[in-house]
Amino acid sequence: MHARVAIIRQCGGPEVIEWQDLTLPAPAPGEALVRHSAVGLNFIDTYYRAGIYPAELPTGLGIEAAGVVEAVGEGVTQVAPGDRVAVMKPPLGTYATARLYQAADLVRLPDDIDDETAAAVMVKGCTAEFLIERCAKVESGWPVLVHAAAGATGQYLVQWLKHVGATVIGTASTAEKAEIARAAGADHVISSRDEDIAARVREITGGAGVRVVFDGVGLATWEASLDSCGKRGLIVSFGNADAPVGGVNLGILATKGSLYNTRPMLWDYYSNPEEVRAGTERVFEMIRKGVLTVHIGQRFPLEDAARAHEALEGRQTVGATVLLP
Repeated sequence: MHARVAIIRQCGGPEVIEWQDLTLPAPAPGEALVRHSAVGLNFIDTYYRAGIYPAELPTGLGIEAAGVVEAVGEGVTQVAPGDRVAVMKPPLGTYATARLYQAADLVRLPDDIDDETAAAVMVKGCTAEFLIERCAKVESGWPVLVHAAAGATGQYLVQWLKHVGATVIGTASTAEKAEIARAAGADHVISSRDEDIAARVREITGGAGVRVVFDGVGLATWEASLDSCGKRGLIVSFGNADAPVGGVNLGILATKGSLYNTRPMLWDYYSNPEEVRAGTERVFEMIRKGVLTVHIGQRFPLEDAARAHEALEGRQTVGATVLLP
């Protein structure tokens, strides 16, 4: 089968993304050939492209996609030709019109979850699931802070947190994004450009601070996260949309109120097929219940991936972005 595939031969800006034509062989034992219908765009894609996360070069890009199984190799029983499936894990390479996968890594999609929704929600929705339910274990009544609450992951976090009964404080960089965060359910929205985030958090919480901070921004919000977190609170640092946090003196956690800090990765919480099945089913359940509203704010042709990266890194996107082959 012919495939058009993205490749990077060196790390750098969006301009390093190249495209090549491949002829994919028939699936080997344990493999499935999938024709993609939608590919998810995630900030982690830019980390690999820029070299923030290491990858052996040359490499493909992308960890999330949905599509249809075209053929399977010997011994494959998990999926069959014609099945609609999605994937959300390395190895990199979902920026492609078709790809060979280990069949065990594929998730069969239910009829009520369309391909674009799956490509928009697999990584980000499952991130919200594990961060809230299994990492921070947020309880009803807790005040929490969500940075970049209008982003795709931010919106899923806000929606899910409201479902469990938390009081949600979000940050947003523009008035438009503040409205999106409020529409997702945020009880309070702080302007990350015009307000002192930590001072406003303390004001909202009567000086106590929040129990949990969800910080996918990184360096630009680290100090605000420290100063917003209440005694024995938890800072969940799950991304580097601005830049990685480095050179931290752990003693600062003591002086700020005996805080906890974790840097979790999705695949440590989705580390085997059983966890993947349980987590994705929980996300699909939340969509069916209307808890999660999947907002696809942008659609780009697959080969415009470089332009999509520019928009994502330039904070010009709202909600999820999908690439369409």
